[in-house]
Amino acid sequence: MIDRRLQTLRVLRERGTVTAAAEALHLTPSTVSQQLRQLARDLGVELLEAQGRRVRLTPAAHTVLRHADLLSAQWERARADLAEHRSGTSGQVRFCSVSSALAALVAPAAALLRAEHPGLAVHMAEKDSGDAAHLLLSHRADIAVVIPSEQVPGPDDARFTRTTLLDEPQDLLVPAGHPLASGGAARLADAAGEAWIGCPDRPDQHHLLLSACAAAGYVPRVEHEANEWFAVSSLVARGFGVALVPRLAPLPPEDRAVRVPLRGGAVPKRRLIACVRRGGEGAPPIARGLDALRRVIGRRDTMGNSRQ
Repeated sequence: MIDRRLQTLRVLRERGTVTAAAEALHLTPSTVSQQLRQLARDLGVELLEAQGRRVRLTPAAHTVLRHADLLSAQWERARADLAEHRSGTSGQVRFCSVSSALAALVAPAAALLRAEHPGLAVHMAEKDSGDAAHLLLSHRADIAVVIPSEQVPGPDDARFTRTTLLDEPQDLLVPAGHPLASGGAARLADAAGEAWIGCPDRPDQHHLLLSACAAAGYVPRVEHEANEWFAVSSLVARGFGVALVPRLAPLPPEDRAVRVPLRGGAVPKRRLIACVRRGGEGAPPIARGLDALRRVIGRRDTMGNSRQ
């Protein structure tokens, strides 16, 4: 097995402070500090430097981490190979996901797994995309369904393997009776004069709104702010503005708000990816989880709720 102290160092790099790393690993800060001091002694190098009340990784620590990432990926592959020698479909797969994907993709995928592999334990947790890396590294999640952003590991991050699940179209949400509600589809430019409901605490969604409107030739006039989709829907239904909402986002059916598909050359989309620890994608529970997600998406495509 890989030295757990290397895993502690990896989580410290991800979380930035001893306290945050301890929280992610369910350890005390003193335990984290002790593990890293012992690791430094065993390796014969300094791993941490004091920087005010914080610590900074030394060049030697970054060298250790490069090797630790390779060791971790190889260990995940070894576990996957060993799992192939076990009979049955037991084990565990843990998902973390943004809320809309949890409802529309992960929960149906978990239901498939429960029906087809009753011996496989499935756990789901709603988490922000920015939490994915440390949840995967601390083995509190095996598959993270997230939205790419600066807080999410990039495609060149050696610690993780990323798989694109879908490019999800955005719909224009307008009040019932609005002129754009009856046309079947609309261009984003048609809403240039509208008041908008913004989502500033969802940076990926808010950036998507601003960039999409800029591509349509205007800056949206954001008059109100809401972050939960039921709140956005309520404000739109009562005539306080229009909004961009992901195709997967569940909205209260009782609200008098209408989804209007967007057409034209600049239809905004939100990408959803699955992220796993590198080397772990071959482990049967994780492979089954990824396959279940793909099948759910395939069924949605067949029914017309498609990737575009």
